[in-house]
Amino acid sequence: MTNPIKVSRQVSQSVVMQAIAQNGPISRASLAKQSGLSKQTISEVVKQLELNNWVKVTGQTSGHIGRTAVTYEVNPMSSGVIVVDLGGTKVRAVAVDLVGNITSDLTELTDPKGKYAVIEQIVRMCKAVMELSPIKSDLIKLAVVGVPGVPDPGTGSINMAPNIEGLDEINVSKLISDDLGVEVVLENDVNLAVLGEQWLGDDESEFGLDNLVFISLGTGIGAGIIINGQIVRGVYGAAGELGFLPFGGDATSREALRAGALENSVGTDAIVKLYHSKTNADKSVKEIFALAVSGDEIANEIVSEIGFGMARAIAAITSIIDPEKVIMGGSIGSQDILIKAIQNHLPKFMNNIPKVAVSTLDGNAALIGGIAIGLEQRHATLFAPDMGNSMVTQFPAPDRSRFLGKLK
Repeated sequence: MTNPIKVSRQVSQSVVMQAIAQNGPISRASLAKQSGLSKQTISEVVKQLELNNWVKVTGQTSGHIGRTAVTYEVNPMSSGVIVVDLGGTKVRAVAVDLVGNITSDLTELTDPKGKYAVIEQIVRMCKAVMELSPIKSDLIKLAVVGVPGVPDPGTGSINMAPNIEGLDEINVSKLISDDLGVEVVLENDVNLAVLGEQWLGDDESEFGLDNLVFISLGTGIGAGIIINGQIVRGVYGAAGELGFLPFGGDATSREALRAGALENSVGTDAIVKLYHSKTNADKSVKEIFALAVSGDEIANEIVSEIGFGMARAIAAITSIIDPEKVIMGGSIGSQDILIKAIQNHLPKFMNNIPKVAVSTLDGNAALIGGIAIGLEQRHATLFAPDMGNSMVTQFPAPDRSRFLGKLK
């Protein structure tokens, strides 16, 4: 049975750490006022945190009648997290300190051999960013890996990841964990993206980003869904596998069962094939969209067709979960001309239309989401280990403009 005194101490410690992370530099008097804890409890907790090097004195602030108060902030170098954003074409690894600052960063093309080659690449990149980071390697105990598929918590494999071969045949989390010597958390990359938008996105919403969908459209298509502030994963973790919506093509074909009927009609390969069928010319998606922007009639027809398919997909989602906002991302989904096409087609399918907008996180939404849950889990493990993540519902986000300004 958990000791209630120990639990109470951990609750106080977690509350104080979150307050310091969000408002530091901050005095003990201000901590007591914001947290509701007694001054004695605050003094005891802060003293212990300082002894353990989790927080540090940063200066003094003027108090009443000439008195001064010592101020504290989180010691960012006292721990860290590795975050990996694995995509079908690129893989990025960063080391992050205890307040979310990226301390080292590495990007490579994804190894085309897939399977063990990709695992070896991830491990090598993680070791490289750990070595490059000023955080001591033995203080980094967690790696969050965003993957383009559905993690299976039972086997550690990645299902529904057709763009990287072999990940469904191996225990991805164990292989990475054993080689790095840290705990590994696997999460679907689009789930991370919607969490990133919730944590640090451009919130112009009247209600806050508690009912939100993030759709990533590029080589493939997927959706991250937040309802009432909580991520929706489904019983097998496959909630939001939008590519498998049964329209846009023969949903019963072998290819549709592998990658999804909708994905086969709106993804990168579909756009390239569609342009070739209309012109007998080979163009990349980037070139096709550039032609559309310049006014090319056929390219604009294709963008309109893709917009129609996406509008129908958004209508299907909206009819079930009624989100306030749909955020588009990915190499195709973030194109302004596609957003306009979607907005033009949506009234054909529905009356109550959610706001559809492009992500303002410059393609970093999944990475930012990985940082958010990495910090949440690390703080929970360090400061409230008997309480799980219940004590850190959402780690305080950094200053948005400053953070994005430093993020490449």
